[in-house]
Amino acid sequence: MNLRSAALLLLSLSCGFAAAPGFARDLDQDEALRLRREGIIMPFEQLMQHVGKAYPGSTLLEAELEEEDGVLVYEVEILTTSGVVRELELDARDGRILKDEEDD
Repeated sequence: MNLRSAALLLLSLSCGFAAAPGFARDLDQDEALRLRREGIIMPFEQLMQHVGKAYPGSTLLEAELEEEDGVLVYEVEILTTSGVVRELELDARDGRILKDEEDD
């Protein structure tokens, strides 16, 4: 995935909720690019390599950068090669998969 594609995905972010326990705040494209430039979060392309290792050949369907209880998280929806849609949450700082479940 190239930078332009990642930027377009980030454009799909919607307005978020106020930061409060149990709520997530969506970050907009400008905020995401600033965090990346400052080295606070991983480049999206690099982060997606973690997904590719867990689900080789999968297709990215949707991605959002959120702040959940003070933690920057990419919420990613993928389609696996077996046709299953999975929702993953990845730590935006280091790419660790925090949540991995089949999407309903």
